[in-house]
Amino acid sequence: MDEDPHDDDPDVATIRHARIPIEDGVPDDDALFALVGDAHLILLGEASHGTHDFYAARARITQRLIEERGACAVAVEADWPDAYRVNCYVRARGEDPTASDALQGFERFPSWMWRNAAVLDFVGWLRDRNDRVGTEQTAKAGFYGLDLYSLRRSIDEVIAYLERVDPGAARRARERYSCFDHVGVDDGQSYGYGAAFGAGESCERQAVDQLVELQRFALEEARRSALPEDDVFYAVQNAQVVKNAEGYYRTMFTGQVPSWNLRDRHMADTLDSLLDHLSRQRGEPARVVVWEHNSHLGDARATEMSLRGELNVGQLSRERHAGDCRSVGFTTYTGTVTAADDWGGPADRKWVRPALTGSVEDLFHAVGGSAFFLPLRDGTGATEALTAPRLERAIGVIYRPETERRSHYFKVRLADQFDAVVHIDDTRAVEPLERTSRWEVGELPETYPFAV
Repeated sequence: MDEDPHDDDPDVATIRHARIPIEDGVPDDDALFALVGDAHLILLGEASHGTHDFYAARARITQRLIEERGACAVAVEADWPDAYRVNCYVRARGEDPTASDALQGFERFPSWMWRNAAVLDFVGWLRDRNDRVGTEQTAKAGFYGLDLYSLRRSIDEVIAYLERVDPGAARRARERYSCFDHVGVDDGQSYGYGAAFGAGESCERQAVDQLVELQRFALEEARRSALPEDDVFYAVQNAQVVKNAEGYYRTMFTGQVPSWNLRDRHMADTLDSLLDHLSRQRGEPARVVVWEHNSHLGDARATEMSLRGELNVGQLSRERHAGDCRSVGFTTYTGTVTAADDWGGPADRKWVRPALTGSVEDLFHAVGGSAFFLPLRDGTGATEALTAPRLERAIGVIYRPETERRSHYFKVRLADQFDAVVHIDDTRAVEPLERTSRWEVGELPETYPFAV
């Protein structure tokens, strides 16, 4: 019989003693609220963009924070205009009759990130909950996107808004944004390539000018209180997306680090703008829950990302909201995941290989149990055990098990990366709303038919 490499590992016993067994990936209220405390920013990560258990657990945690701690919004790793369509639905302001219709805006790859069964259930719950609290908009909880990929869509939204309120301003916006007309619909990469290598015009000045004009317009409207504040805020944020997306796509061909940092700064800035907007509306500090990948929400300073000069939302949130921010990472040892082989490829249901020896996930598997919650800010031995660097797995929308170590692992100091972690040992793939026969067939484990 093979010897278990963890037999003599004191860290296993230490973590086993400190963990809190949980069901469905959700800590009980005592553990959850002890962690959150009075913090107004709660960051909930995920180890992949295609794991049902992570989505479902974050949804249930968010429901508890909305119902019991007054959270008024969830902000997700999704494009601003697509998520705002959902926001209008859950706040009964949009035209979509069902939650599924509201999610139709998520057309860009990977659509399964937000067009999936777990998100559908959460959006339906959020609409029902908001309907129960009455017609006062400030009592309703919203749904917002933080990302910047919606270059063309955000252009259209800015122009559409101005056409309703100021046709002259709409003409100026259309003229400025015509600079982008030489690229395909929402084809930011084509624009970026041309602008970076001199094959096309840079539209930086036009995007900045339009943002500045719209911000001035927003200030004037705020003084007059002539237009719904949410509508003005939505338009200004779309103009901000255009300005930052232009920079993102232009820099992505000059090096990965500048574009990564620009994107995460944009998401952190959007989050701060949302916090300010909601706090101003409510007359008190707003509490917001954030759903993003571990690589965005775990403090970059505690990972090898920092060695490459990368920062992220988690780091910026801790720096900007010191003492008022909590972050929770999610991990798994094995199971299935919805992911593609390549960018833009079809959704597959893939088998997640057992975690590599020496990884955080391997250590948690040795601890035992189907799922547990582990606080990392209570000064226990578990915190000390997870201060040393270990491998951590990260699966995005692409999973390439044939290059598992190189493609999906990086070193972290987990106790410094997150305030707590949820480990679910065996997880299953998120279910796309459009399930194909290819996804249904899935991928058999390498040990099939001999696995037991």
